[in-house]
Amino acid sequence: MPRYRIREAAELLGVSTDTVRRWAEAGKLATTTDDSDRQVVEGTVLATFAQEHADAMQAGHVAAHGAQQSVRNRFTGLVTRVVRDTVMAQVEIQAGPYRVVSLISREAADELGLEPGVLAVATAKATTVGIERPRR
Repeated sequence: MPRYRIREAAELLGVSTDTVRRWAEAGKLATTTDDSDRQVVEGTVLATFAQEHADAMQAGHVAAHGAQQSVRNRFTGLVTRVVRDTVMAQVEIQAGPYRVVSLISREAADELGLEPGVLAVATAKATTVGIERPRR
């Protein structure tokens, strides 16, 4: 069973280590200790928590904006770069630890007022998704 140190859990959840420690202290996220007496989170516990946390964030987003979407993969973040040509625009968003790049029409980018520093939500829906296991 994989275990994740607090720093690793924070990176995977896209929050600070202090936030993960507060969640653990409040009993929101169960932790154990490893052989070196360091605080760790079991992989299955972290996966369940990540999903519940994302569901809660999604519910808050729907409630706040009053719209429902069929897309489940939503990345809220700050626009960091917009490169426009005559027809298309390349938009880059930093969403927590994730950099999301999208090609959209220039007209759409202009209508949305996309510029560095603007809050935006990237949505992804695909028929094929690849999965990899990174080396640890």
